[in-house]
Amino acid sequence: KMGNAESNAYQNHLSRFLPEEQSDIDGLFNTLSGSSGSAGAKNAKAAKKTMTLAALQARQSAHTREPLPEPMTVRLYNGMKSIDLPGKSSGPSEQVAKEQFVIFMSNLLKGNADEKISIIMRMIAKTGGPLKGKQIQEFTEDLITSVVHVLSYRKELKGWSLENTRDSSSGVKALASELLSELKLPDGTKPMGSQLLETNFDQSVIEDWVYRVPQISVFLSVVIRQGLHVLHSLPDQTNDILNLVPHCKGIKGRGVASLFDIPAIIYINSHLPAELQHKWQLLFSSRVHGESFSQLCAHIVNKGPCIVILRDVDGFLFGGFASHSWEVKPQFQGDNRCFLFSVFPTLAVYTCTGYNDHYMYLNHGQQTMPNGLGMGGQHGYFGLWIDSDYGKGHSKAKPRCTTYNSPQLSTKEDFTLDAMEVWAVGDAPESAGRKGKKSILDVDPQAQALLEMAGKTRQSEGLREPIEEDEDDGDD
Repeated sequence: KMGNAESNAYQNHLSRFLPEEQSDIDGLFNTLSGSSGSAGAKNAKAAKKTMTLAALQARQSAHTREPLPEPMTVRLYNGMKSIDLPGKSSGPSEQVAKEQFVIFMSNLLKGNADEKISIIMRMIAKTGGPLKGKQIQEFTEDLITSVVHVLSYRKELKGWSLENTRDSSSGVKALASELLSELKLPDGTKPMGSQLLETNFDQSVIEDWVYRVPQISVFLSVVIRQGLHVLHSLPDQTNDILNLVPHCKGIKGRGVASLFDIPAIIYINSHLPAELQHKWQLLFSSRVHGESFSQLCAHIVNKGPCIVILRDVDGFLFGGFASHSWEVKPQFQGDNRCFLFSVFPTLAVYTCTGYNDHYMYLNHGQQTMPNGLGMGGQHGYFGLWIDSDYGKGHSKAKPRCTTYNSPQLSTKEDFTLDAMEVWAVGDAPESAGRKGKKSILDVDPQAQALLEMAGKTRQSEGLREPIEEDEDDGDD
């Protein structure tokens, strides 16, 4: 009888996988349980095969660099071991049976929050039971570290790399703390800071958190698929993993590292409209194109939706997402999809309040209106402002920016700019200065001569860098 119950549960879990997925899982378990080895092992009943932590670790270290950091390998193993099989004497075994392995895969890759939670609880702490915030924090940091590590190891960063981005270690902590800020006690309060680390959270609270913070499930899926190299070649039905990291264009060979780190790219990208999440292209970098407001305008105008990120001289990193092409004009532009964000020292996104429509503003060369680039707030009191006198800016949001409910993003209210980047997101609009398009000034040399006599430079010159389309499709 017991055997039947067991095989039924096992068959139900197995049936969630497509036939080719099942053979992928079988192959991995066979490798891990060493059953492709000695004749004795082959003759043992297939169902009785088990795997050990040592086998899982050995698989990891058979490679020159491990696909997964050691702490995550142990956590995955604890998750597998925690699965109770009907009819088995209770009490944890030091080995993992095939049924446990399949149910683990099924619950974490195909299950709902309810099915995932008891495994995640045991991955956080072997003992289960109420967990301290500090344990959840360590798990979350391990999880994010493993995602960055395994995507880099498998060359799945789509043109980003650990070399052309900011160091990820502070980004891992910042993203973990942003995800943990969603932990809510049953009475609705959110413990913060040191209080959070000492608070006990029971299973229902953590289940609610996993349900409301989709990144946890997505990250676990990436760690399992890419870390154990299982089901990774089969298309995933969800876009979560597909667009976890956008394709990166335009930074390769430039000799600069982006102001973004990998965790921040993943987090900010997840807040973009879905149709813009597949690609980021570098339009402007102060370290490549020089520190000049007219260069900035020349590179970003009419290029479609963009992300602006800057670093002040004190090291704070922050910026905004512009949902429309930037246009030079004295009116506000954009819509309620725009947002402001902070990357360091905290990672956070600040979305529209509906209080006003002061989403984006870009002006240059006007006598009567302020000249510069701004987002949110009002003239003289922007949530984010870069002055046309390049190098100066402000973030005046006492206590909060009216448009985005963001706090002061820079270290000081009036800041000095250290570096700035603008990334176009999604596909370039048809009207963006494509290769070979002629300017009115090419057609009319007289107009060009007049401009030059008047001492004006051609604004459109900056638009003509060749747009790099395919140079960094390789994920190297």
